[in-house]
Amino acid sequence: MMSRVDFYHLQSQTLETVLPKLLEKAYETKKSIVVRIGNEERVEFLNGLLWTYSDQSFLPHGSKKDDNAELQPIWLTSSTDNPNMASFLFLVDGASASVEEVAQFERVFNVFDGNVQNALLQARSFWKELKSEGINCLYWQQDEKGSWKQAS
Repeated sequence: MMSRVDFYHLQSQTLETVLPKLLEKAYETKKSIVVRIGNEERVEFLNGLLWTYSDQSFLPHGSKKDDNAELQPIWLTSSTDNPNMASFLFLVDGASASVEEVAQFERVFNVFDGNVQNALLQARSFWKELKSEGINCLYWQQDEKGSWKQAS
């Protein structure tokens, strides 16, 4: 299985706005998802956000405090576990993955804040490392309307 890594460069919108929409799209594929988050406090913040972000949408998900990880279609964590045998990995809030870990997933979504210098540098470094290993990387930017466009 050849992994694909999509880099989502946040510029005008926040992770809190973008993540639920990206997760909805990923969830529609019927694949399990792990969202790896930079720190434990943000895990519970985003866990709460995903229950309340929209009256029209529902994303079944859980984290350590919810248990039953293997039953959750979307699992939020700050560690490297994959208890729901996910095919998709989201990296947010500075979370990272090794090349070996990337290879275990069908797709990896690296969502980073382009307004934070460290996040930008981390994303560039990750991109170079993956490219040097021959991994397929795609780069996405938002247009004025908030739609994602693949950039070269």
